[in-house]
Amino acid sequence: MGHGGSDGDDYLFKIVLIGDSAVGKSNLLSRYSRNEFHLNSRATIGVEFQTQSMVIEGKEVKAQIWDTAGQERFRAVTSAYYRGAVGAMIVYDISQKQTFENVERWLEELRVYSDFSLVTMLVGNKSDLESLRQVSIEEATDLAEREGLFFIETSALDSTNVAAAFETVIKEIFGMVSKKILSSDSSKARTLSGTKKLGLENGNSSKPQDSGLSCCSS
Repeated sequence: MGHGGSDGDDYLFKIVLIGDSAVGKSNLLSRYSRNEFHLNSRATIGVEFQTQSMVIEGKEVKAQIWDTAGQERFRAVTSAYYRGAVGAMIVYDISQKQTFENVERWLEELRVYSDFSLVTMLVGNKSDLESLRQVSIEEATDLAEREGLFFIETSALDSTNVAAAFETVIKEIFGMVSKKILSSDSSKARTLSGTKKLGLENGNSSKPQDSGLSCCSS
C-alpha cells in the first residue's frame, strides 16, 4: 500500500509492527500516535492500526501503522497482516534476550509473506531498562548490518527515539516511492507506453547503504 500521484494527492503507506509478545509494540504505537503509555497494558485483541500524517517535501504522507493484535503469541500472524505493507518495524526487548534471538524468525516471516521489498527497521525497545540489559548495542548493530536493516533503540515509557523510529521508516519509504514516480514518469516520456504501476516490487532493494541510525540510549 504505497501510492501517490499528481500534486495534491496523498501518499498512504502501510507499516507493520512485528516481534514477540510483550516487547512493547502497542505502547510504541500509542506513544507515537497519542503520546500515551499504559504500564499495565493488556495484549492487543483484534486488529488495531493507527493512521498518522506528516508533510514531507510539501506532500501529505499518511502512514497506516498496524499492530499484530496479540496473534504473535500463537504464531498466527497471517499473510493478510503483511499484505500491502511497504515498511516493517521488528521490535525486541533489550532486557529479554529471547525476543532478540527470535528476530531472525520474524525476518523470515517478512520474506515469506510480504508483497514487496520493505523498508525494515530493527527496534530495541525498553532502553529505560539499561540495568537489566541482555542485548548489547553491538549485537543488534551487527545483526542490522548483516541483514541490511535500520536500527534504533527506543523507550515507549519515556518517549526516547519513538518518533524518530517511525518517522525514519516513513521518510525512507517516501524517498523510495518518489524515485519510482520519477523513474516511471521518465519512462513514460521516453516510450509513451502508458502508466506504470507504482509499487515496491521484489527485486528493488529497500536496504539502506549502511546500518542506518546508530542506537541511542537516553
